[in-house]
Amino acid sequence: MAKSRPSKSARSNAARKPKNSRARVEVSAAAKKPSANGRLKIALLGFGTVGQSVAKILCQDSGSPLVLTHIYNRNVARKKTDSLPKRIRWTERIEDVLESDADVVVELIGGLDPAGDWVRRALRAGKSVVTANKLLISECGPELVDLARSMGRRIEFGASVAGGIPAIIGIQEGLAGDQLYRIAGILNGTCNYILTRMEAIGASFQAALKEAQELGFAEADPSSDVNGIDARAKLVILTQAGLGLRVRAEQILARPITTIASVDFMYARDLDCTIRQISLAEKTVSPEAPHRVRLAGAVQPALIPTDSLMAHAQGSQNIVTTFGEYSGRTVFSGYGAGGDPTAVAVVSDLYAIARSAGAPPGALPKPARVPDEISGDFTVPHYLRFVVKDRPGIVAALATILARYGISIDALLQKPGFPHSALSFVMTLESCDSAELNRAIEEIAQLDFHVEPPLCLPIFSE
Repeated sequence: MAKSRPSKSARSNAARKPKNSRARVEVSAAAKKPSANGRLKIALLGFGTVGQSVAKILCQDSGSPLVLTHIYNRNVARKKTDSLPKRIRWTERIEDVLESDADVVVELIGGLDPAGDWVRRALRAGKSVVTANKLLISECGPELVDLARSMGRRIEFGASVAGGIPAIIGIQEGLAGDQLYRIAGILNGTCNYILTRMEAIGASFQAALKEAQELGFAEADPSSDVNGIDARAKLVILTQAGLGLRVRAEQILARPITTIASVDFMYARDLDCTIRQISLAEKTVSPEAPHRVRLAGAVQPALIPTDSLMAHAQGSQNIVTTFGEYSGRTVFSGYGAGGDPTAVAVVSDLYAIARSAGAPPGALPKPARVPDEISGDFTVPHYLRFVVKDRPGIVAALATILARYGISIDALLQKPGFPHSALSFVMTLESCDSAELNRAIEEIAQLDFHVEPPLCLPIFSE
């Protein structure tokens, strides 16, 4: 039997009708109003250490504008607990969350896959997102912010940097009226623990690392921490949130702390300094070309004055310092890891979304721009430590090469007691461009009296 065909005008109207128009209308409506009872419904993805702390906080205050409705976890039967309200739906099917009436999805599973796909699907379903996933935000943050904006939703990631410190939310909300141009900080608790132990008891790097691993401050494989990769991901996020600049992690210089020896703390003390892993991003605009923006960014061990705030960050503490045209210096400090501190940051992001419920898309953060130039170069004083086979003319040879690059020596320090076969001494240099200095060091490294490669550290002042 032949099937009846729609009229030409009906086919024309169908062709003009967008696919899934009903779903789009429903999402648009959902984006304009909070839950009917005035409370935001929250779904958790992941019920590990942080997820359990978030659930505990959400369920302890009956007057909160937030209500936990869903918990997703693999093998959920192992995780399910009777300590939480019976109204909560436990599931190991992600579709149960994405197709639910939850207003906000909290992503706590980590990594890029499947977390990235689930966050995108949640946003497209008209849900806001809160995440503590620094890898996802550092890699895909601008894209996800753009997607949230297009859906009239929000994505918050305050817990992705220095979890127990309200740095992101403080920058985005408390400092939104300022023009920030510099962000500096100690963003990795593992490195800070290692360096402060080396400073306090004269431990070697390996001994301090072993202690950190035994106490649970460092992973069995600490490479992401000690090579600056973890702190770099966090600096990328801060650069986007605070400086409004879109960068990729591989564009930011990262240097390891593994080259630091206990003797460096001895020399640093003589200079009224100490050594920390410093993350620094600085935005500059040339007066001659105000439309061009340059970013200098790096994560590296550096000397800092002992009277600076960052010198007082001990153990696994984190610190974030911002510099603005109008507010000047603002400091956020505290413990940046652990279930409860990170959960506080997650719940704070949820409250931020609750306060903005119904806000139009224009109220979302402005899109970040791509800087015209990115480098890891800073014009600052530097610390150079050498270990050499002693012989006449070494200092003269070093000074000759440095002078060729227009670099002046400020001071020469030498501790007694080192053998002539491995003599240690330090030069401090007057302020110079680190790119020029690196070229000079490449030439210096070819000289035949080195026992170890020269160590070069910037000297930063606040």
